[in-house]
Amino acid sequence: MLDWPHWRWLVLELFVLSNLAFLAVDIYIAHSINRFANPLEWVPFVFSVIATPLLALASVADRRHRRRWGRWIGMIIGCGAIIVGIGGMMLHLESQFFELMSIRSLVYTAPFAAPLAYAGLGFLILLNRMVDPDHMEWGRWIVVFGLGGFIGNFILTLCDHAQNGFFIASEWVPVFSSAFAVGFLALAVVTSPNRSYLNLCLGVLVAQAIVGGIGFVLHLRGILGGVAHDVFENILFGPPVFAPLLFINLAILSGLGIIDLKSRRAV
Repeated sequence: MLDWPHWRWLVLELFVLSNLAFLAVDIYIAHSINRFANPLEWVPFVFSVIATPLLALASVADRRHRRRWGRWIGMIIGCGAIIVGIGGMMLHLESQFFELMSIRSLVYTAPFAAPLAYAGLGFLILLNRMVDPDHMEWGRWIVVFGLGGFIGNFILTLCDHAQNGFFIASEWVPVFSSAFAVGFLALAVVTSPNRSYLNLCLGVLVAQAIVGGIGFVLHLRGILGGVAHDVFENILFGPPVFAPLLFINLAILSGLGIIDLKSRRAV
C-alpha cells in the first residue's frame, strides 16, 4: 500500500509536472486557431517547454539531494507560472471585454479563465516548497486550489456552451456538476469535516471524473464527425477536445487534498 505521508510531496510534484507539460500541447492547439497572430501567444508555450524539464531537475535536486538551488529554481518557476497565468488572463480579456464591457463580449472573447491554469500550477509549486507536507494546512491548501479550479471550470463551461445557446440540453450537465463540486469543496475548506463527509467528497469527485470522461467522448465524436478533411482542422475548429478532461484533472487534484485531510482524521 502507498505510504501516503512519505509520497505525498512527490505525488503533487508529478501532478504539476504532467500538467505543465500537457499545457504546451493545449496552448499550441488553442493558439493555432489564429496561427499565433500575437507574438505574445508563444510565451505560455515556450514557458511550458522550458519550465517542465527544469522543474523536474530542480525537484530531484531539492528533494533527493537537498540542494538549495533546486528549491529556488522551483520557486522562480512557480512565480513565473503565476505571472504567465495572470498576464494571459488580462490579454484574453483585453481582446473584447474591456472595450465593450458586456456579457456578450465576455462569452465570445478568448476564454479569460483558461490562462489561470498556469497561475494555479504556480501556486501549487510554491505550496510544495513553502508549506510542510506534514502539516494539515498542506492538504487544506490543495483543496482550496481544487475549489478555485472548479469555480473557473464552472465559468468556462457556462461561457463555452453559451456560445451556441446550450443547443444540446446535456451541455448543462457540466455547469451544474461544477457548481455541485464547488459547494462540497467549499464546505470542506471552511469547516473541519469528519471522515464521513470527506468520503462523500471523494464520491462527488469520482462523479466529476465520470462527467469529464463522458464529455471527452462527446467532444471527440464531434471532432471525428467534423466536415473538414484535415483532422487537425477539425480539432482546431470543433469542440475543444481537451476541455472536459479538466474535470478529471481537478478531481485528481482535489482528491489528493481530501485524501490528505482524511489521513489526519481519526473518525
